[in-house]
Amino acid sequence: MAQIVVYNWHFYAAALLFDSLAVILMVRLHLPVATRLLICLIAALATFWALSSLLVSHYVYDRSRLYRWDWLTHVLPSPGVWANIHAGLDQTSAPLTQLFPTPRRRILDIYIPSEMSEPSIRRARHQARPAQAAEKANPAALPLVDCECDTIFLIFAAHELRRREARLRFFREMNRALQPGGRVVLVEHLRNWNNFLAYGPGALHFFSRREWLTVSNLADLQVINECGITPFVRCFVLAKRTGVDADAPHPVGKGSCC
Repeated sequence: MAQIVVYNWHFYAAALLFDSLAVILMVRLHLPVATRLLICLIAALATFWALSSLLVSHYVYDRSRLYRWDWLTHVLPSPGVWANIHAGLDQTSAPLTQLFPTPRRRILDIYIPSEMSEPSIRRARHQARPAQAAEKANPAALPLVDCECDTIFLIFAAHELRRREARLRFFREMNRALQPGGRVVLVEHLRNWNNFLAYGPGALHFFSRREWLTVSNLADLQVINECGITPFVRCFVLAKRTGVDADAPHPVGKGSCC
């Protein structure tokens, strides 16, 4: 949670500034009742979302099972050759390496400033030191040979590609790099009511479940398992469309990760 405050301080500063201005306006100016109510409503929402985003982030990243990683053993078999793809901030390669210590692994950084212009990700790159060295990679041309990996981890990274065209090229590249029967583990917040209540307008930075299903389908990747790690985070397990149904080890589902 502390890292989230540091990386997104401008959002919290803006909420505090607005609340301060609202108090000044209410005290010093004789505003119409309707205007006062509107200012109070906006200030209340800004305060609520500032606090709720911190509390939910603390729950998701510090208290939930997300970073205990036990749920991974329920959504895919132990990988032999895997790649972890992040977008400039790598908080997952170290625990994944401990969980799956095979020497045949790749860590790729697909951060592209022109595609990923959020100030928070730039701050994170400057302030956080990666636990493991990563290879710089173009998401439209991954440095992976055809059928190289049996598992690709994509955890809180794909949404940084803001254009659907860029996401589609990226997903097609992952399809190319997957072995027959291989899996992509996609983990994301969704643009839904749960995250809107928690993060307010910040939830617009996420994409909907329908968007992830559409991009996966266009890239010839099929969802073979789906589960909620928390009420705010969703996991999709994707596989090549051809032959998926015949040998999928996990049933398609929308429940929680057991």
